[in-house]
Amino acid sequence: MIHHDTQARGPRTPAAARRGRAAFTRPGVRAGARFVAAGSTVALCAVVLTACGGSGSGKNADGTTTVTVGVAGNIFDMPIRLAEANGYFSKQKLKVKYVTTTAATGTSALESGSIQFLNDSPTDFLSAIGKNVPETAIAADGGGNPLGLIVSTKFAKAHQLTAATPAAQVAKALDGSTGGSSSANTKGEASVYLKAFGVDPGKVKWVSLPSPAADKAALKSNQIDWFVTSQPTPLAIQGTGDGVVVADSTKVTAWSEEAAGYGQAVVARNSYLSQHADVAKKFATAVQQATAYMNANIDSATVQNVAAGALPGVSASVIKASLPQVGWPKSDAMTAADWTKTVTFINSLGALTKDAEITPDNYTNKYLP
Repeated sequence: MIHHDTQARGPRTPAAARRGRAAFTRPGVRAGARFVAAGSTVALCAVVLTACGGSGSGKNADGTTTVTVGVAGNIFDMPIRLAEANGYFSKQKLKVKYVTTTAATGTSALESGSIQFLNDSPTDFLSAIGKNVPETAIAADGGGNPLGLIVSTKFAKAHQLTAATPAAQVAKALDGSTGGSSSANTKGEASVYLKAFGVDPGKVKWVSLPSPAADKAALKSNQIDWFVTSQPTPLAIQGTGDGVVVADSTKVTAWSEEAAGYGQAVVARNSYLSQHADVAKKFATAVQQATAYMNANIDSATVQNVAAGALPGVSASVIKASLPQVGWPKSDAMTAADWTKTVTFINSLGALTKDAEITPDNYTNKYLP
């Protein structure tokens, strides 16, 4: 579920019990990783959308339909970007506009009609339905939490930590350290990891910071010893020599798709779905084609090039290392068991004001091929 800090979405993903590694039931999903609270006013949303050049939906003279989708500018955008690059949207006679949304603006943009589809974190989605916002998940296009825990180079040297250090040893080194936190979500995810290895998160000296960028600056100046956020940020920082990634979803079972469930879902408002079921089916079909392609071709030049275009400034090596940390499904169909797992994980983070719940009325597979 990416994240979810105060940067463009992602991530995301508050959630719940990760122990118990129940096998993820969706067939054909790459093992990987990662997921967060809706709010904000429509007025603020309008400002964001205006800055992004506006949005719209409707039939065009050439027989195509234009839709606007909210994306976060992170790794979970890849299926939607690939659906455009590989011609899956055009095959469905869809033209897609993009609006960058955050945890604070995504749901408001969807409910105002400024966007028709939202690539949403499970945390944000569950927060919205907990407030009785009339929206429905129509596809799950990514699984797990592609998180990275990065320590400062000074801290790494002092505690003899490397990228190969076992997760249990890293956790013990963090006991009593100073950790940065730019969201309740990432603090919760870090706490779940520490508890799994017998370290009390209450003994960490937490420093609240406004964004992952502020975390990075504080790490570089040694104001904090470490922080957790979504990939590719941790690997990118490591690439510049300003830190060492000592834990990620490949080492931390609690962050994996098998334990945490869904990482991202395509969401639409109920009124739009009832009026434009044909468009929703076309959109969901194209996105599923893209996730299936990524599942089978994650290291292909096509996927890598699309990711490079969507994540400007991120090196090819970081992109290549980050993409497999998400579970890209063959099928975007959702199950009650996997939503239960996702809800459990999110609730374990304590990032929502009340425990999340979900019913079969909140998600559907009927728009998938």
